[in-house]
Amino acid sequence: MGFIDLMFGCPHKRFSFPITVRGARRRSSEAASVTGTYVVCLQCGHEFPYDWNAMKVVRTLAPASTAVATGSRRAA
Repeated sequence: MGFIDLMFGCPHKRFSFPITVRGARRRSSEAASVTGTYVVCLQCGHEFPYDWNAMKVVRTLAPASTAVATGSRRAA
């Protein structure tokens, strides 16, 4: 970890490919519980929810029930 990271934190600019979690394992990760898909920051390892419809990282964690309800409305 560099001096800049210690002073200002990780900028979270490089992410892994989106990972979709199914079944009971979805509840084990806070990031995966939001949308079912998450990405990992390649610099610090922090997990972020990922929205496949918008194709972007979801920076704020919303309750899982809200994200599921929103997703089902889009599909209908």
